[in-house]
Amino acid sequence: MSGRRRAGALAVAVVAVAVVTAGCGVPVDRGPTALSRSGVPFGLLNPSPANTTTSVSPAPVEVSVQLFMLGPTGHLVPVQRDVPFPAPLTTVLGALVDGPTNAEAAAGLQSAVPQQTVVLSASVAGGVATVDLGGPFGQLVGQAQIDAVAQVVFTAAALPGVTGVVFELNGQPVSVPTATGADVPEANPSQFAPMAPT
Repeated sequence: MSGRRRAGALAVAVVAVAVVTAGCGVPVDRGPTALSRSGVPFGLLNPSPANTTTSVSPAPVEVSVQLFMLGPTGHLVPVQRDVPFPAPLTTVLGALVDGPTNAEAAAGLQSAVPQQTVVLSASVAGGVATVDLGGPFGQLVGQAQIDAVAQVVFTAAALPGVTGVVFELNGQPVSVPTATGADVPEANPSQFAPMAPT
């Protein structure tokens, strides 16, 4: 074989190897280029959402308490309310201030406690509840005042361990009327016996 033929065959072999090698490598562009949508592998354009777990807050625990509304005959009527546990006296009295539900009002129940009354504080010590009220509660007079006081006294006394109620208006201790109209510094359910639930 002549030298020319060998050189030609070698050149052909080198070109063939270069072509095969170039076909196996990653092509190099002069700069970044965007791929067409058809060139993107299936599923990458619309990936499925990642599995996530959501934590659900537990429902607040509620407890049923007894409130007292006024019935058509002037007697107190016990009604039930669900309030957040542990149902401090402040929360229970707040539910009383809200007044009767629509169903209770339709049944003739009402409240003498004005809905604008503010329960500033309420605590129990030695069986006596001290209730500090604000708003229009202190403006009540006559039978409306007696009715409202009776509602608060019976509602507070329905809680375990409460035997009497001392009233304050905006932090100042006040005497309140009983069913007979006599003013007392501490009220209890027995003083409202004529209004007691039947």
